[in-house]
Amino acid sequence: MARLETNRSGEMEVFVRVVERGGFSAASRDFNMTPSAVSKLVGRLEDRLSTRLFNRSTRKLHLTSEGQRFYERALDIIADLNEAEQEAATAMAPRGRLRVTVNVPVGLHRLVPLLPDFRERYPDITIDVTVSDKVVDLYEERADVAIRSGPLQSSGLIARKLGQCRMAIAASPSYLEKHGRPTTVDALQSHTLIGYNFQRVLPDWPFRVNGQDVSVTPGGVFDVADAESARQLALAGGGIVRLARFHIYAEVADGRLEVLLDEFYPGGGVDINAVYIGGRGHIPARVRAFLDFCAENICLN
Repeated sequence: MARLETNRSGEMEVFVRVVERGGFSAASRDFNMTPSAVSKLVGRLEDRLSTRLFNRSTRKLHLTSEGQRFYERALDIIADLNEAEQEAATAMAPRGRLRVTVNVPVGLHRLVPLLPDFRERYPDITIDVTVSDKVVDLYEERADVAIRSGPLQSSGLIARKLGQCRMAIAASPSYLEKHGRPTTVDALQSHTLIGYNFQRVLPDWPFRVNGQDVSVTPGGVFDVADAESARQLALAGGGIVRLARFHIYAEVADGRLEVLLDEFYPGGGVDINAVYIGGRGHIPARVRAFLDFCAENICLN
């Protein structure tokens, strides 16, 4: 049986402490080691990785670009090891810090209102949520989960479908009073249709007319970068918009927006997925708990 001769997690912890404490001497006191022993350990780590992690001067250590990347990954690995030990010691009770990024409509209208219930169910999980329509790199942002709408691009991430959101075509009463109400799909061609200027959204609006699938492409008078801007523009009378029904539920209910052409609009909708970093079949308990909770409670239809 092969013998493990290198304590890689121990090396990582010493390396991280050297970075955080700013030198070998300060880090050595934390581990009850001599500065030379810490220096030799870091040197062995650099030899094994075949790369320089620090640029050394007489007064200060400076991370190389490779050292910075290794430091960031080492933080994640040490956090996972600590969590694994905590889970084993507490019968797999989910705990730890959960970093989530979610787009604006789903975040504000679906996820954020559910967070108090999630926190009540899992009091040992702390939640760090970023609500933004920017598609972030989970590795660079050190995020655990991203919730995304629409088609997913190919990546090394693991995806779990949470559900679908039904879509609607809508406009404000002021717009309809000024420009008329379209009663057929063809009539949309003479109206201002609010579109999007980012690639991850499908550009065409799908309809079903006399049993046939047809589509309409928004003109380009208004192209916006996110669904919240499109909603605000529609409320201001800027044109006709296609949005998730949950995103405009309140506005439709109080008459600030009116749903159009619903009889021509097919069922189904846009997929909502959670994506996360996977590896070796292990999902941290805090991530698994969050994914299960979202699948149960983000009812997007």
